[in-house]
Amino acid sequence: MLEGLMTALEPGNLLWLAFGGFLGTIVGMLPGLGPATAVAVLIPITFGMDPTTALIMMAAIYYGAMYGGSRSSILLNTPGDGSAIAATFDGYPMAKKGQAGQALAISAIASLIGGLIAVIGFVLLAKPLAEFALKFGPAEYFLLMLFTLSAIVSLSIGNMTKGFISMSIGLLLSTVGVDLQSGVYRFTFDLPQLSEGVDFLVVIIGIYAVGEVLYNYLTIDQPLDKKKRDVGKIWVTKEQWKRSRWPILRSGPLGFIIGVLPGAGGSIASLLSYTTERQLSKRSDQFGKGAIEGLAAPESANNSASVGALIPLLTMGIPGSGTTAVMLGAIIMLGVKPGPLLFEDNPVMVWSLVNSMFIGNILLVLINILLVGLLVKILDTPPKMLYPLILVLSFVGTFTMNYSVVDFYILLLFGVIGLFMKILKFPIAPLILALIVGADMEQNFRKSLILSDGNLGVFFASPISIVLILMTVLSVCYPLIVNGFKKRKRTVEQRSTNI
Repeated sequence: MLEGLMTALEPGNLLWLAFGGFLGTIVGMLPGLGPATAVAVLIPITFGMDPTTALIMMAAIYYGAMYGGSRSSILLNTPGDGSAIAATFDGYPMAKKGQAGQALAISAIASLIGGLIAVIGFVLLAKPLAEFALKFGPAEYFLLMLFTLSAIVSLSIGNMTKGFISMSIGLLLSTVGVDLQSGVYRFTFDLPQLSEGVDFLVVIIGIYAVGEVLYNYLTIDQPLDKKKRDVGKIWVTKEQWKRSRWPILRSGPLGFIIGVLPGAGGSIASLLSYTTERQLSKRSDQFGKGAIEGLAAPESANNSASVGALIPLLTMGIPGSGTTAVMLGAIIMLGVKPGPLLFEDNPVMVWSLVNSMFIGNILLVLINILLVGLLVKILDTPPKMLYPLILVLSFVGTFTMNYSVVDFYILLLFGVIGLFMKILKFPIAPLILALIVGADMEQNFRKSLILSDGNLGVFFASPISIVLILMTVLSVCYPLIVNGFKKRKRTVEQRSTNI
């Protein structure tokens, strides 16, 4: 550990660490450009570089993008990446209430604490968690995704029907493209560009960015509320910290564990932590209206998930996310073979990476808090200039993903859908999450049935499966039970008032 710390503190490594973290923050803010894109673009720079330095820089880009992704979510309601979706739920309402500075500050603090929790977890639990992740078969992965969907639908308490409709649309969209098991083209309308399905990032940018711009154009001629221009303090108050600290501390380990599971990623971690905190909170009615704990929890979770995703990469050679899949290819090209023997054959590399993550998270929170004053200036941009700029960024980000004109039509289509969902008050999160996990969910369901010769008992065959089923049932029933108790309590209070 000490030798790794000395290696991480070498000037060259510190320079590349700062460069990777800063670049990740900037890229994370841009719609459509996630950490995977940033790592892929920078792979040529790593040729000839020391493998340890290259790994430190790529990891810094990854968790740096987790910091940056929430910036555009909070200020513009435009997630830079899938894992930043949950930051729009309460971060953007906070900015609209004149608390942009506080929202950006708690986001950076939560990311720091979540990242540090995950790094400590990496040191202590890398081996046992990697062994636990191996116990997840297709049935367990299917049930994990089912639980995640049920948890996000339960957010729509008071209108769960709209939540289920939104989720169903997302699941339908996830079936577009070539069926991986049969090779059949499904719902592609003879367009080759749809053979790989609808890119969820295009849908995210369309619904959130374009949809938000269209919605705001309806009220663009109204005088701007001065309170909306006020950015508030560029730090959190004592009361806000008291409300945020336990959600941050709870969500860090949750995000870390989800990050360890290959394929789960920051999107599931952040949304699951948000739903968990909403169900636990005594102020659940404030969520979605600018509750600071509703921003702190997912920010802690998605940053810790990015660190957790490195565990299956380094211990088993299994990428835990899209970004770590790109990193896997890069480090193999550098002559490093990930796997259990990496910790024995090249311990200095592993512990240099671990120490660099401690240093990098502290460095990034300083960078992000120092940039708060500059970032909140975005709110001072006149709407007639800001909205076209958001549209330009959306179209550029969309085009750079696949270089396909068809994506422009999909972007505009989902911009209109996002507008109507906002007007009709349909929750957007269930649609997005269902689209993200739908394809993997279907494949794992079908693999489970193939391996068990069609026996549905495979979903009850392991303790992990049974626990996930119980959690799924509880996540759907819990809001209904709580709502029933609240109605009963109100009825009793009304009766007592009448008496």
